[in-house]
Amino acid sequence: MRFTFKPSVRGTVTAGLGVAWLAGIVWLAGGSGLLAQAARGAAQAPAGRGTTQAPARGAQTPPVPTQYAPALRPGLKSEEVFKNVQVLKGISVDDFMGTMGVMCASLAFDCSDCHEAAGTDHVDWAADNPIKIRARNMVTMMLKINQENFPGRQSPVVTCWTCHRNRDRPLMTPTMDVMYGSPPEQRDDVVAAAPGNKVTADQIFDKYIAAVGGAQRWSQINSYASTGTNIGFGGFGGAGEVRIYASRPDKRTTIIDYKGAPGRGDSTRTYNGSAGWLKTPLTVLGEYALSGGELDGARLDAVLGFPNQIKTSVTNPRVGFSSSVDDKPTQVVQAEGPRGLMTTFYFETETGLLLRMIRYAKSPIGRVPTQVDLSDYRDVNGVKMPFKWTFAWLDGRDSFQIDRVQLNTAVEERRFGRPGDAIR
Repeated sequence: MRFTFKPSVRGTVTAGLGVAWLAGIVWLAGGSGLLAQAARGAAQAPAGRGTTQAPARGAQTPPVPTQYAPALRPGLKSEEVFKNVQVLKGISVDDFMGTMGVMCASLAFDCSDCHEAAGTDHVDWAADNPIKIRARNMVTMMLKINQENFPGRQSPVVTCWTCHRNRDRPLMTPTMDVMYGSPPEQRDDVVAAAPGNKVTADQIFDKYIAAVGGAQRWSQINSYASTGTNIGFGGFGGAGEVRIYASRPDKRTTIIDYKGAPGRGDSTRTYNGSAGWLKTPLTVLGEYALSGGELDGARLDAVLGFPNQIKTSVTNPRVGFSSSVDDKPTQVVQAEGPRGLMTTFYFETETGLLLRMIRYAKSPIGRVPTQVDLSDYRDVNGVKMPFKWTFAWLDGRDSFQIDRVQLNTAVEERRFGRPGDAIR
């Protein structure tokens, strides 16, 4: 049995965690889809315990052994968790996994392209083969190019995507279609400040806060709980039942139950104000503590779950050139979140509502983007919340629909702890 699903533009199928947005700009970034996370190294499972087994298409999902990968403590590095790590040492587990996502998207690969028998219980994640060895050589080459030609840059300038662009073999010759056809829209990661712009970032933020109900009304909301549904890309895994809990100023949990797939398990992400955890079914690690870019995203998401905190949760905002989202003109603001997490906001020019947010985690081989598109804003007791959104990352895409929201409801503290405690 073998997965042959391809990520990125060839279509991604994910079993993993979707991210719930609520209250204007509530989201849980990152997560890990089935494909790229399974490719992300060889988890050091206890001897004698098998790997998770991915389901055949249309087959009932088998149970995931909870003992396969124990929950990890925060701060563990890639080489402490995965076997045979040679060139991507010294980075957090979640950043290492994001790096694998960059590789998958850049080459249009999935797990089985680099890890023989991936998606079965016969895979040996640590085993070397010519493709893995070639990948290491390419990463070493890329790192050398950046060190010698772009010293001092926080993010690499030359990345896997620079040359490959969703191909396993980079194009070497321009085609007439590219020369004379309509080029695809490609936006720079770093937003340049638009010269002569008369509107400030604070003014755009203020308009957004007013559009979703105003600072005074939001200051009276200290918690919420909501329910809804989630559908993964292509309908993979069926519909999931979503529960979201949030507490001011910086706690949030999202739980997705796949009750239509007995034994599959839940997808849960929690953040309790200082620590965060991620649990996804059918993955190499199963559950682990966040410590890299995912933790920064979780921290930012939890704070931004209450829109009136946006101006104090980001720094160094700058207004870029106008853009559009779904043919709607937008004002663009890029700012820095926790530990310099680069984040770009797209606010609808007419209404001030947030339509899109892209955040960029760091990896040794390029930035790791996560994008959320929001719509269907509805009034809930005097504030507006997006009831529909799409969450996309390098190895998955989820679509969410909220059906019920309760404001200022009591939320138990355990909801924000380890996933096993949060879901009870």
